[in-house]
Amino acid sequence: MDLAMHSLKSIAAAIVEPTSTLILITLSVIFYFKNRRNTLMQKMIMGDQLESPLELTLSQIVLGIFAGTVGSIILTYLGVAFNENSGIELLFLISILLMFYKPRLFCFSYSASILGFLALIINAFYSMENMTSSISVNVVALMTFVGVLHILEGILVAFDGHKGSIPVFSNKNGKISGGFALKRYWPMPVALLFILNGSSTVGQSVISTPSWWPLIQHNTMVSILAVGTIQIASLYGVIGYSSYTFTMTKREKCKLSGVCISLYGIALTAVAQIADIGIIGQLIVLVFAPIGHELMLHIQRKIEDARTPLYISDENGICILEVLPNSVADELNLRSGDRILTINNNDIPNEKSIYKIINESSIGIQLEVKKVNGKLETLLIEPLRGKRLGVILVPKAVALDEAIPFDKAKFQDILDKLKKTNKK
Repeated sequence: MDLAMHSLKSIAAAIVEPTSTLILITLSVIFYFKNRRNTLMQKMIMGDQLESPLELTLSQIVLGIFAGTVGSIILTYLGVAFNENSGIELLFLISILLMFYKPRLFCFSYSASILGFLALIINAFYSMENMTSSISVNVVALMTFVGVLHILEGILVAFDGHKGSIPVFSNKNGKISGGFALKRYWPMPVALLFILNGSSTVGQSVISTPSWWPLIQHNTMVSILAVGTIQIASLYGVIGYSSYTFTMTKREKCKLSGVCISLYGIALTAVAQIADIGIIGQLIVLVFAPIGHELMLHIQRKIEDARTPLYISDENGICILEVLPNSVADELNLRSGDRILTINNNDIPNEKSIYKIINESSIGIQLEVKKVNGKLETLLIEPLRGKRLGVILVPKAVALDEAIPFDKAKFQDILDKLKKTNKK
């Protein structure tokens, strides 16, 4: 219990201590403006936002702190600890540099592997020169740390990754399919154990440990504990998730991604223990981390590509991609994936005709709808009188001059083109 209390105190310090509070506030502001851009995109596409930027930001902060607390306790009891010269702070710097090169590489799987290889190369050089290296990376602790963070990331993605999604469209096999672009970040304060030589101070008071600790026993830890004392300090990290789906609901996609990420984290944590057998084991772990991560992403892409697009408008009706909360459509119990079959008992040539008829009608409109579960329903829409229906429909076709290449255009360019499109 003392270990858990030390972790909780360290996390509390990471929240209230002035320097750490400034870091948290800075991250919150960055996340707020990212969320504001997403909600502005939603508003331009749908007429309103699904969640407010403040709501999205607060949930990120709260969930990130909660996950960091749980992760810190787990890491503490596992016995994940680092030397003063472990270079763990370089892990975050390398991640940031990788992010500037390619955003999807902003993951500790890649930066930890690079840090591990750098340490091995530096240590080998110093060994040949009969000198003591200034950096000593405990690969077991490093990769166990990364593995546990991925387990927590998977849980966060599964439960919160769907928020702030942006409706997007893709042309596949000559048909327009609707989907969602997903991007979410969580700030995570993590309490880490540092083994000191006795004269240094990194965090708070020296920690006494129970006789059964650590849960993960390995030679490096035993040898380090024989000559050092333990203190605890907190660091801030950022966990990110970015993906898309055209074949699943956004919640289903996030649950699948969450499971895959957590399974990878469990596998990495298990494989990390191999590093204790020597240089060969360390090389195996350092290679497995990035390759395993790429394999995990590859499996998700294969699953996505193998499935049939879920949101397509065709002769079987006009598909609803998204519904605004508290809108007219929401009150009528229309949901994502429902299909509008007829309007006033007439066939529907395209999605624009639905908007036109409903917006211009001064009398009630009758819709025949096929629900996601296959049930047929007849709905009566009263004149909107200035209100918005509150749905985004999947088009049967899109003119080239109306297409917006989301993955290539700058954000402001997208907004400008959306404004022009909405004026037509």
